[in-house]
Amino acid sequence: MLQEGAHGKWTVSSSDESTEENSDSEKPSTSSLLDAARGRTSGPQYPCSEARKAAHKRKASPLKLGDKSFSTETPPAGKQRASQEGLGWCLSSSDEEPEDQEKHAHKETQKEEKCDAPKEHALNLCRDDELSENQQAEEYNETLGEAQDTWDLLNGGNPFRFFLTKVTGIEQSYNSGALHIKDVGWLVRQYPQEFRKKPLLIVHGEKRESKAELLAQARPYENISFCQAKLDIAFGTHHTKMMLLLYEEGLRVVIHTSNLIAEDWHQKTQGIWLSPLYPRLPQGTTGSAGESETNFKSDLISYLMAYNSPTLKEWIDLIQEHDLSETRVYLLGSTPGRYQGSDKEKWGHLRLRKLLKEHASSIPAQESWPVVGQFSSIGSLGADGSKWLCSEFQESLVAAGSSVTSLLKCDVPIHLVYPTVNNVRQSLEGYPAGGSLPYSIQTAQKQLWLHSYFHKWSAEVSGRSHAIPHIKTYMRPSSDFQKIAWFLVTSANLSKAAWGALEKNGTQLMIRSYELGVLFMPSAFGLDKGYFHVRGKMLSESNDSATYFPVPYDLPPEQYGSKDQPWIWNIPYTNAPDTHGNMWVPS
Repeated sequence: MLQEGAHGKWTVSSSDESTEENSDSEKPSTSSLLDAARGRTSGPQYPCSEARKAAHKRKASPLKLGDKSFSTETPPAGKQRASQEGLGWCLSSSDEEPEDQEKHAHKETQKEEKCDAPKEHALNLCRDDELSENQQAEEYNETLGEAQDTWDLLNGGNPFRFFLTKVTGIEQSYNSGALHIKDVGWLVRQYPQEFRKKPLLIVHGEKRESKAELLAQARPYENISFCQAKLDIAFGTHHTKMMLLLYEEGLRVVIHTSNLIAEDWHQKTQGIWLSPLYPRLPQGTTGSAGESETNFKSDLISYLMAYNSPTLKEWIDLIQEHDLSETRVYLLGSTPGRYQGSDKEKWGHLRLRKLLKEHASSIPAQESWPVVGQFSSIGSLGADGSKWLCSEFQESLVAAGSSVTSLLKCDVPIHLVYPTVNNVRQSLEGYPAGGSLPYSIQTAQKQLWLHSYFHKWSAEVSGRSHAIPHIKTYMRPSSDFQKIAWFLVTSANLSKAAWGALEKNGTQLMIRSYELGVLFMPSAFGLDKGYFHVRGKMLSESNDSATYFPVPYDLPPEQYGSKDQPWIWNIPYTNAPDTHGNMWVPS
């Protein structure tokens, strides 16, 4: 079947009605992690999503331009979806809606929390070089010598505590101030050898065979325990990415956009919010001690309590025992459920609406300021903008001050930043980077109206290749893009499953998935004008982080041209080679 829209022609199977969008689900598998920690492998390890599986396949078996030994016909959609049960530890991002999934098996995902490493360098933040075992050992020793530099970076130079991850293949100056986890094997081997037996709690959303496989793989490790994230609403996922790190010196919270798999920490643009090192409160302290002006402590505890798991009580108690008063960001999460009354404003986009009403300043002419959303996956948003994007979701994004703006129905410009095919083709990884952007033809063809809002992913790096985004951000910039009223970095993609959708004539908010992010408000940083300054380009010669907020892409965003197409992972691209000289044929 040939589908023609505003951004080109897409070939899809005539049987796509039987598959829908469950294949959009980002389910990177880390079933090999514990095997790797034991020094053995069991053949190729694929991610759980079809998109990431295709990326692995094309990295292992690239197709050069002009190679005719393949078919460009997209296979029947019903055949694209091999069962993922039993693949082990799946960390995913399912942003599809139930109307697009009811014919398929339910797939969930999970979050990871790394805990109780008693030394600061248990979380190694250093270069992203791919090294041999011996080189890695040598670099570990070098890292100890660089610890003071890292400590200064984490505790001094960045008042927003918002960082990007490092990538290779670009000028080193563009990695200035970026952080990374040292790649020495994954998960268990992320820790220095002497700390690998410290207690590690993994919060996950696996069920049935995949859960059994996860437990079996962890059986040799007595220090590893699990917490099951309950997903009582169908088609929800566990998509939060957070670490709670306990040290001898205190507690640190890390909220980020990367799954704890090698692919997500390699050559992707990701975001990390790294908390201060929170000291312990004096023994016997009770009540609201250690709370910040942003109520971060109580909100974090409320989020963990939403799991309704006795396993997390120890961590809730630990948070209670620490002083989180230095926190300057607001916590914004989603948890599965149907919420009414005041509970509606605890989670999802109504939580964002509430925070903006209470803490965003009313700025002259702000009514005309656009809203910008940037993401790596897209769910089904309805037949037109009025179904969700330009109604309830936009109303939350444009909220400010005590009154609700009357500018709805897309009167406020909406810029949606999502990579084009050429953005992916010209990236550091080339076409395989698109495995982390699981927007499917089955979803896209049903909402062509959405693509008129799309803007290119552009992170200026001296004309060279760039890292494809897996980060998700939302903000309210000024019309000239010199200021922003607020900035959010989160795990939540553009989907109703992540943000919630109103039901029962607006009296109930239904959320399917776990998500977590942090909201930066100028008032929390002592900026009484009500906005952050930003640069026209994210990177420049000046690096005055105290003045400019580090938006991770170029402003203003550039709208798609007439020949631009959004990246669709499950159709072939054979007209032009990527940065490695290869084509993309996902099947």
